[in-house]
Parts: sequence; structure tokens; C-alpha cells
Amino acid sequence: MHREVNLTKRVQTPQGMRYCAVVLSANGRVKPDAVLVNGKPERHPEGAYYIEWHDNGKRIRLSVGKDAADASSMRLRKETELNNGDATVPEIAPNGHRSVAASVADYLEETTLTKKPKTLAAYTTALSYFTESCHKLNLEDIDRKDLLKFSAFLRDEKEQAPRSVYNKFESVMTFLKANGIRGLVGKNDWPRYTEEEPEIYELEELDKLLAACDEEERLWYEFFLMTGMREQEVMYTYWSDVNLAHATVRVSHKPDRGWTPKAYKEREIPIPSKLTKSLKAWKSKSAKTCALVFPTAGCKPKLDFLDCLKAVAERAKLDSDNFWLHKFRATFATRCLWAGVDLRTVQQWLGHSDMESTMRYLKPSRSQHVREKVNEIFA
Repeated sequence: MHREVNLTKRVQTPQGMRYCAVVLSANGRVKPDAVLVNGKPERHPEGAYYIEWHDNGKRIRLSVGKDAADASSMRLRKETELNNGDATVPEIAPNGHRSVAASVADYLEETTLTKKPKTLAAYTTALSYFTESCHKLNLEDIDRKDLLKFSAFLRDEKEQAPRSVYNKFESVMTFLKANGIRGLVGKNDWPRYTEEEPEIYELEELDKLLAACDEEERLWYEFFLMTGMREQEVMYTYWSDVNLAHATVRVSHKPDRGWTPKAYKEREIPIPSKLTKSLKAWKSKSAKTCALVFPTAGCKPKLDFLDCLKAVAERAKLDSDNFWLHKFRATFATRCLWAGVDLRTVQQWLGHSDMESTMRYLKPSRSQHVREKVNEIFA
């Protein structure tokens, strides 16, 4: 099947910035600065050209600069690459330099082979934003000022939060490093953000939330709370991971579904008897032909835990903005540490690669016992 790559230009229209189709001359070449707006040709010298194609149903769009001829060349190169493979396409541009667009495409292709879909999506977004802010055609031409402009672009144009700016900047720096480009920025050039203290659920709001749940919903969110597992870990939990006799649940590789745990680390987590009892009852009602603990119709992983959580919070007349899935994980970690479980053990249960990640959950206890101690001190 022939795969096409489209060429557009992002220009200012009465409806705002839009990606518009380019206009071709009689000889098939791209007319510089000519685009179709609402089906009519218009001249727009502003903006940059973009190539776009689809990969597994997902559209990928990359900036290829402001020169029409170079943009057209990049479109042809990418289309050839998609249909014939890299072996037939030179990696070096005619001027002896590596093009940004081609290097990004190659990097994302390699990322597809070596990283998880979520990581690929993060790199794709970051590099798409970078090529949107930096219109240089060659990797060798990128300098410190381009990276500083990228940070400002993320902050001002894309209105990204400080942590998101940092993460996308880091992704671009990883891309440049993979292409042998280092030392463009100093330590003080990196975006800064304040490391926020992890939020946890208070007992009172958890009681209200769980009271508004039906039996199935209650099991979902008690499972998140009492295992500290990440969303995808819960999505891909099999009954074979659950040991009801020993009251444990495993996070394990699922080669049949192409899923692996974060950092490729499997682990085992002890679960309380309350959750064991609920899982036993749930298993007796579950379809024996489906390996997933929480499947949807057709034995597919459940993808809408968060949407369901927001709906339950609204039903309980709670502010849904204060409810998200990772908050269960933070609550699990904090409660374990408050209960006296040592850091190394909690690190193992959470699947953290380093102790520092676990230490973020070392929050001062707010128990009644602690309050009484404070009152005694200042009586």
C-alpha cells in the first residue's frame, strides 16, 4: 500500500492559525507562500511548512522550515522512506548536513522499536513542538538560542506548566544527544520547576467516594488504593498475577499483549485480607475465558478508570478536579510509611528504581496520636 505524505503551511487566517494545503504550479512544484484557504488560493509569506503522515492511525506532523523548495524535498524524502525503507534514502542532505525533519523521523522510528507507546507519544509531541518553534533545516545549525526560544515557546505559546516545559525540553535534549549534539546549553539554561509535594486522599473524602460507588467501582478504586499500582499495571493485571491463598498480587510482563512493566521490573505486592475477600468474590462472577481481572467487553483492558473516577466523585458531590488515579498511589505509599514500613520495602512495592522517588512520600503524619503529642508539648 502506497503511503502518502502531505505538505501544508501553518498560516494566520480570520479563524486563527491553520494548517492549509499548498498550491502547486503547472510543473508540479510548490508555489512559494501560496496556500488554499477555504478552497481559494491566497498568499501567506508568514508561517512555516509542515509535512504530515499517519502511523498506525495516528497523525504525525513535523515542521520543515520556511523554504517551499526545501519543504517539498523533505516531503518526497519522507514519502520515499515510508514506502521503500531507509536503505534507499540518503541520510545526509545535499549540502552535507543532516536535516532536522529527517533526523526527527529516524529518531521516532527507532523509538517505536525500543520504547513503549507512551514514551513514543511524549517524544513525538516534544519534537513536534520543537520543529514548530525552530525553523532551522539542519541539525548542525541548532544553537543555544534555539533551545532558549523553545522553552519560551512552550511557556508562552503552548501555555505548558513548568514541569511539562522541563519534560519536553529534556526530550529534545535526549534527541540531540542521540544525534551527537551536546554542550549547547548550560545548567542554568534548563527550564525550572518547583517539585510539588505529592497529594494524598484524606480518610473522609475516601469514605465519601467509596460510599458513592457500586460494587464493581468500589473494587476498582480499593484495588488502586491498596496495591499502589500504576494505571497500566492495573489495566494489565491477570488473574494469574493474583494469589488469593498468599494474599499477594504481581506486576508481570504480558508478552501476549505486548506490555511490560515500567523499567521492565516485575514485583510482588502484599494485599490486605479485605481486598483478598473482595477479589475472591469478584473472581467467582468473572468470565472464566478472560485472563484480565478488570476487562471490558471482548476481554480488552479497561481504559476509562479516570473518567469513571470523576463520575463517581461528582455523584458523591465531591470536586472531581481533586480526584485522579495517581493520587491513590501516593496515598498507598504515604500510609505505608506512616505505618512504619521501611523505605526499601515501600520502594520495592512501588517499583521505584531509586530511593529518592520513594522518599517524596515521606510526609509528616497527621494522625490523632500526633495531634495529642503536639498538644502535650505546648500545653
